[in-house]
Amino acid sequence: MTGTSVRRTPWPASVTEAIGTPLQPSVAYTAQDADALDALYTGQTEGFSYAREGHPNAAVLAAKIDALEGVTGGMVLGSGMAAVTAVMFGLLKSGDRVLGGTQLYGRSLRLMREELPRMGMQTAYADPTDGAAFAAAITPGTRIVLVEIVSNPTLRVADMHAIAAAAKAAGALLVVDNTFTTPAAIRGIDVGADVVLHSVTKLLAGHSDVTLGYVQATDPALRKAIYDTATTFGLTPSPFDCWLAERGLFTFDLRFERASANAAALADRLAQAPQVARVLYPGRADHPDHARARDLLNGRFGNMVTFEIDGGREAANRLIRAAGDLPFAPTLGDVATTLSHPASSSHRALSVAEREAIGIGEGTFRVSVGIEPDAFLRTAFATALAAV
Repeated sequence: MTGTSVRRTPWPASVTEAIGTPLQPSVAYTAQDADALDALYTGQTEGFSYAREGHPNAAVLAAKIDALEGVTGGMVLGSGMAAVTAVMFGLLKSGDRVLGGTQLYGRSLRLMREELPRMGMQTAYADPTDGAAFAAAITPGTRIVLVEIVSNPTLRVADMHAIAAAAKAAGALLVVDNTFTTPAAIRGIDVGADVVLHSVTKLLAGHSDVTLGYVQATDPALRKAIYDTATTFGLTPSPFDCWLAERGLFTFDLRFERASANAAALADRLAQAPQVARVLYPGRADHPDHARARDLLNGRFGNMVTFEIDGGREAANRLIRAAGDLPFAPTLGDVATTLSHPASSSHRALSVAEREAIGIGEGTFRVSVGIEPDAFLRTAFATALAAV
């Protein structure tokens, strides 16, 4: 046996180039010699050596999201929570303090409440919609301030200008989770973020078939600390997921506009439904932060709608069972409209009292509005609400 069957076949030579981005799932990359590898690792040359440290599909995707955010040097990680984790463990040490918004994604809250204290970090929370109260909570020793511009799932809008000014004055790093808003509505650098992150899994990728995160820091030293942590912890993104997400980004602007228009129409209809006790959509004049949203988001209010029904878990289950054409799933940002119940999914780790304190009850639903025809959404929600 010559062994030729197990040797690599050279890539076919071509005078043309592919229009679509090639998928490169290779784990390892060869170098000409040891000196060439040294040059790569010391930054004298650019390239790849081992996929846990970076690969072409991640680099292509990161550059596209960089362009959306108006920055450079971003990196793609294995999930949105991988991005949050890399930031926290990359930039904090024992004794440092993190101030988070009271209304964060459920797993971000769990990271702050359970994991960071185990490692000796201190955590605290403040209402991001109250700029003065939040600023007062940024005490000496606060290393990171973590906020979502629009909160999950109650869609409250943070007083970003006051928070950014207070963080800068205190020497704290402002970390902005821009997942809900996306750079189509606002960019992290426009509100003074030192670090901006995304769950690419959601509206950026947009098809519920990838799990990825993104993070970018304005300071190269911060970027290196985050990168080193992500590489050491193995928070590596899949090349295939990166390839799929990059493909999804080609239609991001179109999807954002269509889904946002659908969301605005749905919010207005839900507000007129007798079964609905409350509707939260930043584009509506009755939203508690509408004026701030209008100024901050430049009229681009996004595709998320939250509403509440009376009747507790029993009524919620009736609505879910009747909404057969609306997938009941703990996700958002898909091309299809999805229905989520935060009390039993994203915020289930919180106690009933903790959920109620931030406006989440058993009758609270979060809708990630998709790009379907409006007539479909009208019929689907009318059917679901009729069961309540």
